[in-house]
Amino acid sequence: MPVISAPQAFNQDDLYVDLEGIFEHPLFLKCEGFNFAGSIKLKAATEMVEAAERDGRLTPDSILVESSSGNLGVALSMIAANKGYRFVCVTDSRCNLATRMMMEALGSQVHIVTEPDPVGGLLGARIGHVHELCESDDRYVWLNQYANPSNGTAHYRRTAPAIARQFPDLEVLFVGAGTTGTLMGCARYFREWHRPVRIVAVDAIGSVTFGGAPGRRMIPGLGTSRRPPLLDESYVDDVVRVAEADTVRACHRLARRGFLFGGSTGTVVSGAMAWLARQEERELTAVAIAPDLGERYLETIYQTAWVEDLYGDDVLDSVPDSRPLSIPSQAA
Repeated sequence: MPVISAPQAFNQDDLYVDLEGIFEHPLFLKCEGFNFAGSIKLKAATEMVEAAERDGRLTPDSILVESSSGNLGVALSMIAANKGYRFVCVTDSRCNLATRMMMEALGSQVHIVTEPDPVGGLLGARIGHVHELCESDDRYVWLNQYANPSNGTAHYRRTAPAIARQFPDLEVLFVGAGTTGTLMGCARYFREWHRPVRIVAVDAIGSVTFGGAPGRRMIPGLGTSRRPPLLDESYVDDVVRVAEADTVRACHRLARRGFLFGGSTGTVVSGAMAWLARQEERELTAVAIAPDLGERYLETIYQTAWVEDLYGDDVLDSVPDSRPLSIPSQAA
């Protein structure tokens, strides 16, 4: 029986969903949303805060500040509340309402940026606001998830070894690309492993992470409007880019089988299935990482009017209904 005194001490790290019965190809989905922060970002947040404490950057009167599209903000809000730090999350208008309310419920301040930077977009505007706060008061400590090596270290130490324990014959790993902390941490671990593993990064169309053309992105989580400093493409074997409409379809397809996942998961699953469909070899032992669950997306991805307004009235027409139940007949 787990007994904890700090919320960050608990994380279910060994839960997988077998997607073969829902999609066309075998794929094991590693579920990272079963902790008190509700996402994989708990690992990075914990590692970055603890590293800052060891280095002496964080003191009792420090004010944590971070730019986040949502999930890291929730994780840092939770840790800050537990440890007694003040925390300011700088986000933008794409951040889900439920996510903002969670951060505020945990005692954090949420600053919402609405005007994009002419060059760096909303992300650039968020980072600019973080710099302004740090220049205004030396108590602010910016962990900088975009360049902080502890972001990747968390997944090198925890996420990748957990996958390796469960799948000693792993051949392909699909990882969504945001800050690329998860991607780089896992890729570096498997580069040193006893057997080769293909690392496939999944990105959103409209993201510039891997050199794509910038474009509108309405679903927070994956993708960036500037190249992440943590990214080293030499560790990535392939990149799959996913349209947001396909993200929505994958989320609804999972939901119609009882699995409510977040937008980043829908992107990763859609990209993984597209990549697997192009392979002519035998079936591969493949794992994809699901960063979060779907409750925070009820007003967006799972809200019909929101989806149809952004992606068209027919965006969900191709999503298959769930398999009909077989109800045994009762004896007369």
